[in-house]
Amino acid sequence: MNPYFLHVGFDNVVAASRVVAIVGPSSAPVKRMVAEAAARNMVIDMTSGRKTKAVLVLDSGQIVLAALHPATITGRMDARSQRRDIEPVADGDVGSG
Repeated sequence: MNPYFLHVGFDNVVAASRVVAIVGPSSAPVKRMVAEAAARNMVIDMTSGRKTKAVLVLDSGQIVLAALHPATITGRMDARSQRRDIEPVADGDVGSG
């Protein structure tokens, strides 16, 4: 499986395989989780100064703030997972003929 990056707006990308959850930022538990991660210097702000609309939780415990809606980000993940990629052919693997 080839790793791929998930575009989260403003030329920012996240390794899609590292994303555990994508949630909205408005609930009290999410706000508390972001505040606790910020106290540990584990927050990556990818909003480029815009309003935070999605919070991505990574498997490393880091929190990513994004300016795109969670539905937009998950739609991009779904589109990528449903697309059929053609595996590259390695040198020398071309059949004779």
